[in-house]
Amino acid sequence: MKRAALLAAGLALAGTAQAAQKLGEVQAQRSPEQVYSAVCGYCHGKNVGPVIRGRALPAEAVEYQVRHGLNAMPAFRPTEITPAELKALAVWVQNSAADPKEHGQ
Repeated sequence: MKRAALLAAGLALAGTAQAAQKLGEVQAQRSPEQVYSAVCGYCHGKNVGPVIRGRALPAEAVEYQVRHGLNAMPAFRPTEITPAELKALAVWVQNSAADPKEHGQ
C-alpha cells in the first residue's frame, strides 16, 4: 500500500515537473511581419478595416488598439500576440511604408 502511494505521488510530481517545464519553455517570438500577416493583414488592407501601413500611426496607439479593440476591431489577448510581439509590431506599423497591394476603408 505504501509503495503504491509513493509511486502515485512520484508520478504526480513527475507530471507536475513536466508541466512546469512546458510552461517555462520560451515560445519563439514571431517577427512583426509574421504577426501582421497572420493576425492583422486579414482585415487591414482588404476592405474590411482601414489601411494601417504607411500612416505613421503612433506605436502607443497601435498597442492600445490591439489590446483593447474599438468598434469592429476585437481586442487581442497576450496569448494571441505576446507583449514582446506587440511592442515590435507597433513600432513596425509606425515605421512601415504603404503597401500598394493593400486597399481598404
